[in-house]
Amino acid sequence: MGERGAVAEGLRAYRLIAGMWVRSSMTYRASFVVTVLGNLTVTGLDFVGILLMFSQVDSLGGWSLPEVAFLYGLSVTSFGIADLAFGSMDVLGARMRDGSFDTLLVRPAPVLAQVGADRFALRRLGRITQGAVVLGWALVSVDVDWSAAKVLLVPVMVVSGAAIFSAVFVAGAAFQIYAQDAAEVQNAFTYGGTTLLQYPPTVFGKDLVRGATFMVPLAFVNWVPAAHVLGRPYPIGLPGWAAFASPLVAVVCCVLAGLAWRTGLRSYRSTGS
Repeated sequence: MGERGAVAEGLRAYRLIAGMWVRSSMTYRASFVVTVLGNLTVTGLDFVGILLMFSQVDSLGGWSLPEVAFLYGLSVTSFGIADLAFGSMDVLGARMRDGSFDTLLVRPAPVLAQVGADRFALRRLGRITQGAVVLGWALVSVDVDWSAAKVLLVPVMVVSGAAIFSAVFVAGAAFQIYAQDAAEVQNAFTYGGTTLLQYPPTVFGKDLVRGATFMVPLAFVNWVPAAHVLGRPYPIGLPGWAAFASPLVAVVCCVLAGLAWRTGLRSYRSTGS
């Protein structure tokens, strides 16, 4: 089977497994609605914290509330999409410990599709909805001289950001294969990463900003392109074209994450349980 055929097979397997979990969750519709609303409320508390901060100050790191809301909406929406698609990968370590990961290896379906779609949870739509609402409010409230390029850059940021976070999920799962767990390390870059990006880069030290730009390029989810949209200089002086590099960064991250995943699978040794 060629590379294209393998991708098609993986997407088909993912769709079938995710569909099974969706049908399961929709069996009890009232419980599903309550869970989604609860998820939306819990994730919304992050933005409530930001609102409380701005009740005491006029700006945060020199950024106004609509500008911070713009960062927040981009980060949460992008992460929410990736979490919906690959959020179950953080339990890979537990699967290896209890031996259920071995079961996935012998099934006639790509392992990545099986792990990614495992326990697919529509309740995570609450995070996406909440982030999109804040982003929508920010777009109409922020003081920006909109151009065609800036308007186009907004959906590009959301899609590219989701791809970057997805790559981090996959790379983190590959690391769990080597470490035989370490889910907390993966969570530091996924859940911790989206929390980091909800605030302006100007409130962090330059070493941290450099690390989030060049080592794990989460800055290209929103910090770098958003600086262009808002007419702000990036803290470490990147060239202007970097604002449009998010799609390229996303592709590179996905390729590297795929290579890491394949390498991890080849090095996997069963626990024997």
